Amino acid sequence: MRAVTAAAAAFALSLPATAVHAAEQPAAVPQVLPMGVAVGALPLAVEDRTGYQRTSFKHWNAGANPTDGCNTRAEVLIAEAVVAPEVGPGCTLTGGVWWSYYDEREVTPAGALDIDHMVPLAEAWDSGASSWTAARREAYANDLGQASSLVAVTARSNRSKADQDPFEWLPPSPDALCRYGAEWTATKLRWGLAVDELERDRLLDIAAGCGGTEVEFTPAP
Repeated sequence: MRAVTAAAAAFALSLPATAVHAAEQPAAVPQVLPMGVAVGALPLAVEDRTGYQRTSFKHWNAGANPTDGCNTRAEVLIAEAVVAPEVGPGCTLTGGVWWSYYDEREVTPAGALDIDHMVPLAEAWDSGASSWTAARREAYANDLGQASSLVAVTARSNRSKADQDPFEWLPPSPDALCRYGAEWTATKLRWGLAVDELERDRLLDIAAGCGGTEVEFTPAP
């Protein structure tokens, strides 16, 4: 087991809301940490997938604006487009261009993209979401409050990733590695999710090669 740095240990112990309890705090303040410190602040636990069903996480719901006719998937696509699509009746998206950073591919049309849960639903279940209410799992599955939580990527890369953590799968583009490691860590900190030992060690390895990379997260409401 790798030693957690003193800075990481101090952070984990001294935050007004630790990663474990972050989701319980109102009016959360954004946190920015060096990646190694952020990884060290993640709680360590053995994963358990007992009882997991994808239907335990309701998605896609009506999104941030329930009156606009666009569900969460469509709202992510609109937000992440590098060339904006035309939004028609019923939130039909026409045209538009997206950049899938996992594999460095330009993608069009919208139907060619998947919306990836940065930390997959099954992994979230393993890491703490099994004890959440149905409403909290729905909030997680439709999280528009932190841009890194949901990412528009090629269907091929998303399906290759499936429900694997960074020990098991990393983006095929080497240039994506630091961003991916930081965004995975940010999502787990935002939602107070744990890591297992192999996952934590892989994240520390990534952090060691990504000097200067910061993790920005806001504890979920």
